[in-house]
Amino acid sequence: MIRALYAAASGMAAQQLQTDVIANNLANVNTPGYKASRAAFEDLLYQELQAGPDTPGPLQLGNGVRLAATQRSFQQGSLTRTGEPLHVAIQGPGFLRVRREDGTEAYTRDGSLGLSGAGQLVTAQGLLVLSEFGTPIVVPSGATDVQIGSDGLVTYWDSQAQQRVPVGRIGLASFVNPGGLLALGGNLYQATPNAGAIQYGAPGQNGLGTLLPGHLENSNVEVVTEMVNLIVAQRVYELNSRALQSADEMLGMVNQLRR
Repeated sequence: MIRALYAAASGMAAQQLQTDVIANNLANVNTPGYKASRAAFEDLLYQELQAGPDTPGPLQLGNGVRLAATQRSFQQGSLTRTGEPLHVAIQGPGFLRVRREDGTEAYTRDGSLGLSGAGQLVTAQGLLVLSEFGTPIVVPSGATDVQIGSDGLVTYWDSQAQQRVPVGRIGLASFVNPGGLLALGGNLYQATPNAGAIQYGAPGQNGLGTLLPGHLENSNVEVVTEMVNLIVAQRVYELNSRALQSADEMLGMVNQLRR
């Protein structure tokens, strides 16, 4: 019965974590490029009470459950047209390459891009967007009608030459296992050994996705699915609390025994 108390308590803690993951998904329904997470659980070590060559199988009792990992789904989210010329949505695999304040490289699916005061192509947080060669993309002062093509080429209109002038091509990165990326917040991910080798390139090359200008990729969270998962988590939490209460009542009966 003591074992039952701990097993039921671990089940309640696991469903609390499940609820936390679901709440975070629902909170980011409108976050551009957000990828939904799910909690993955595993059973704890078993205690073997009896085993032998003459038994049909081992007699084992479990000790509950624990959170093994949070797994992220990188399925394509729906696309919304914004009409902004510097907004881009990635269609297919790949991440935009950005440079953080400390000089390290991070990756994002959020294509809410714009220009800084110095003419640099930046994210909504002001981080530099990198080209296919890992360098910043800078538009000359006074440039007009800046556009991004589906191949990532950034151009502006030169009124004197009466033609469009390229200034760089947005670079993308892909991973063998994107689920191994470390979420940093701010719609950013960091490469880890679990993510595997990084492949760089331009949009549409080497199996990378293309860009859709004037659009943003929405979160891939399915609200109905998350609500169903939330109901299931609540019911499982309730069942574990009842198991905890039953074990406690049985222990109370044992304590009241008289000779």
